[in-house]
Amino acid sequence: MKLWQKEGVSTAEQIERFTVGRDREMDLYLAPFDVLGSLAHAQMLETIGLISKDELGLMTDQLKAIYQTIQAGQFIIEDGVEDVHSQVELLLTRALGDVGKKIHSGRSRNDQVLVDLKLFTRDRLWRVAEAVQNVFNRLVSRSEQHKHDLLPGYTHLQIAMPSSFGLWFGAYAEALADDMLTLQTAYRLANRNPLGSGAGYGSSFPLNRTLTTELLGFEGMHVNVVYAQMSRGKTEQTALTALAAIAATMSRMAMDICLYNSQNFGFLILPDALTTGSSIMPHKKNPDVAELLRAKTNRMKALPMEVTLVMSNLPSGYHRDMQLLKEILMPAFDELLDCLEITDFMLEHLQVKPNLLDDAKYDLLFSVERVNELVLQGVPFREAYQTVGKEIADHTYEPPRSLHHTHEGSIGNLGNDLIQDAMKQAIAGFGAEKAQTAIEQLLR
Repeated sequence: MKLWQKEGVSTAEQIERFTVGRDREMDLYLAPFDVLGSLAHAQMLETIGLISKDELGLMTDQLKAIYQTIQAGQFIIEDGVEDVHSQVELLLTRALGDVGKKIHSGRSRNDQVLVDLKLFTRDRLWRVAEAVQNVFNRLVSRSEQHKHDLLPGYTHLQIAMPSSFGLWFGAYAEALADDMLTLQTAYRLANRNPLGSGAGYGSSFPLNRTLTTELLGFEGMHVNVVYAQMSRGKTEQTALTALAAIAATMSRMAMDICLYNSQNFGFLILPDALTTGSSIMPHKKNPDVAELLRAKTNRMKALPMEVTLVMSNLPSGYHRDMQLLKEILMPAFDELLDCLEITDFMLEHLQVKPNLLDDAKYDLLFSVERVNELVLQGVPFREAYQTVGKEIADHTYEPPRSLHHTHEGSIGNLGNDLIQDAMKQAIAGFGAEKAQTAIEQLLR
């Protein structure tokens, strides 16, 4: 069954295989959202007189039954059925006859696909936001737990100045707070209603697009019907850019963990559950989890460019090229959510080594403290700098190991409360409660 197929016309199997590709597999991600879009569309059709109140009741009951089948993991796209949209309409038609066929009035498969993708992307972006919050909370907790445990700070991979595990954990927490703003932007772009744009040129039916926008809990609609179709690709690229930003933060943290866990640094200890051994070297405890996390998240950085290349030089309107965007977008959410979950587990269980800076090899970390000590005694900074440089060269330098950092965001004043406020503000900007409430009401 194909929504577009004409009687007596068939498609060669080779062409079918090439054009469909992995689309049926990807469409299973869209199944619950196709039903939600159809529930809202049906309600709108009743208000403009294209279906009766009784027909709406029949459609609504059957669509909710299909939704329950999907939630139970029993929904399939049958052999010979082109896509999820055809499958849902087929199930409606089997159950309701001609009433089921009316569901497609006033919409094209183009805007049906678009609204499904918007709802899917909105849902998955919020799931990512929740998973990021879990990692963020873990980082803040570990930052407070280890705020007094000092750590060598590096520039150019040379020891530079004293840092702390409080600062290290907190730095990645603040990075995620910034990443949440990018995620919020992607969410709000996905949170626009394209339903009613048809194939990109609207409809002569008196559709009520404001109503479907409200029923589906969208922040607003894509007003111009041509632009609604042009949002295909932009939505995916923005979403993947947000995922790539989070992935970049995580890959950098994973690299730190690999580095800090190595014997040459020896700052962190990974428990046995997070390491693997060697087939030949009995002493090895390899940080495979952190290494795979680094690789998986590094690979995700390329995904926005994949979308850019697929969409390159496409004119306005729909093009079949866009079908491939599903294969880039949908698995990316699964990958990142899996990475966030293992990151939270790793952060919970890694162990910090205390008293690292007691080792004499870190004496030079305190050279700036020595310079500042002289400045506080009234010595001009440039002169103090030269004096300490000479002390180091003459081997008369004595490191002042007591630290007095008090400004915001320093060793002695982490500012985690300010970072938490930033995260709360970013989360509030999603407006996710409206979407969740609307979907709950739609399914009652």
